[in-house]
Amino acid sequence: MKPPVIETKNVTRTLPGEVPVTLIAGVDLAVQPGEFLAITGPSGSGKSSLLYLLGLLDMPTSGQVLIAGRETSRMSEAARARLRLETLGFVFQFHFLLPEFTAAQNVALPMRALGRLSDKDIEARAQMLLASLGLADHAHKRPDQMSGGQRQRVAIARALANDPLVVLADEPTGNLDTASTAQVLGILRDMIAGEAGKSVVVVTHDVGLAAQADRRVHIVDGRIAVP
Repeated sequence: MKPPVIETKNVTRTLPGEVPVTLIAGVDLAVQPGEFLAITGPSGSGKSSLLYLLGLLDMPTSGQVLIAGRETSRMSEAARARLRLETLGFVFQFHFLLPEFTAAQNVALPMRALGRLSDKDIEARAQMLLASLGLADHAHKRPDQMSGGQRQRVAIARALANDPLVVLADEPTGNLDTASTAQVLGILRDMIAGEAGKSVVVVTHDVGLAAQADRRVHIVDGRIAVP
């Protein structure tokens, strides 16, 4: 069996203050290669907090987060940022596309930040990713010229730009209509986890989306709830 692509060991995240608030409490979790994992739970349970720890967007107060077997707590912020750029892709409820850039330019941003490809190869890969998501004719449009579902597909293309091991998605269908929700779910499940063999971790309130996952982790009060 291959080692996990992401693993947490007794991870806790506490916000300091006069009355400290614990967001995540002693979570052990392993995300397997090619797994489509759904994280569910009530509002305020810590779902997004856990996803941010998995994605190195937040640091744990205690415990370990390992990415591709590499323990991250002792890394410098620059090293963590580089690892995040190389191995992780992110999709959020709100697409966070830069409004002044075209779809292709938005998709190119992570590749330019990583600096591995030539400008010509970056442009070609951005076009290829958009075409694979049915957006070949929208590459030169700005976000305000596209529908919500199209913008979210651009965000997915951007998440795939650097060929990550894992795509982390926080309520990716929360702002979409039914048809766009089904389309985005199909992309995450069938194309990214299925055909491409990448791991996908999705935080969601959507029961239908969670039901399509290979595995579901339910969070209550910052802990994994035992079924």
